[in-house]
Amino acid sequence: MNALDTFSLRGKTALVTGGSRGLGRAMAQALGEAGAAVAVTATTSEAAERAARELAEAGIRAYGVRLEVSDVDDVERAVAEVESAFGAIDVLVNNAGIAMDGFNAEVARRTIDANFLGALRVTEALLPMIPSGGTIVMVSSGMGELSGVDDRLRARFTDPKLTRDALVALVREFVDDVAAGRHRERGWPSSGYRVSKIALNALVRVWAPELAARKIIINAVCPGWVRTDMGGRGASRSVEKGAASIVWAATRTGEPTGGFFRDGRRIDW
Repeated sequence: MNALDTFSLRGKTALVTGGSRGLGRAMAQALGEAGAAVAVTATTSEAAERAARELAEAGIRAYGVRLEVSDVDDVERAVAEVESAFGAIDVLVNNAGIAMDGFNAEVARRTIDANFLGALRVTEALLPMIPSGGTIVMVSSGMGELSGVDDRLRARFTDPKLTRDALVALVREFVDDVAAGRHRERGWPSSGYRVSKIALNALVRVWAPELAARKIIINAVCPGWVRTDMGGRGASRSVEKGAASIVWAATRTGEPTGGFFRDGRRIDW
């Protein structure tokens, strides 16, 4: 069996945040080709609806919805809209994210809010719609490996007693430390993006046992360095190759869960 063999999603529904272009658009296309009806989100209605039209032209049942993952009210509105359109979501891919230039407290706050808290908000809001056997994929990065923080922080992120609330508090501590000019002495890197992905990976580890009780699997996936607006033209991978890892994780049934993967293979946290 090929490491990235996938299963049919015929009769299933999927939602991809940030699904109107780049890697997210390729994921939505691949999930649709696997048989799923796909909801794609973007920060504007125009972008979401355009992506849905393009998918429909390719024979995929698609629905576009505006969603700003950093806006609590917008998440609630969008989820209500998706529930009306689909009823249930079998596959959730949290792909929406940002990578900002520069580094200061505002950059750190906005990056954490979009890349980590945004995925948390969307997942929590959609969980009542995800049935037994559902799948959640967090689109992460090799930048999220724990080598990016010192031993003290590594121990806190991997603490088996870590809860979602404690994880959120830990990540907000990073933003506060940046604002106070003490993040380096506290063991943090000078990268909001890196910390957002470390936190996203930790969220997968924390949430997996709880979701397993509902037979919902959750994994983090690194798509590799992909040629997108974020990755740049010099990136080594096409969006299709990057999306293949995500679709592999999205079509798992029952296991594995709580892991970090690239190209269908487990990688170190």
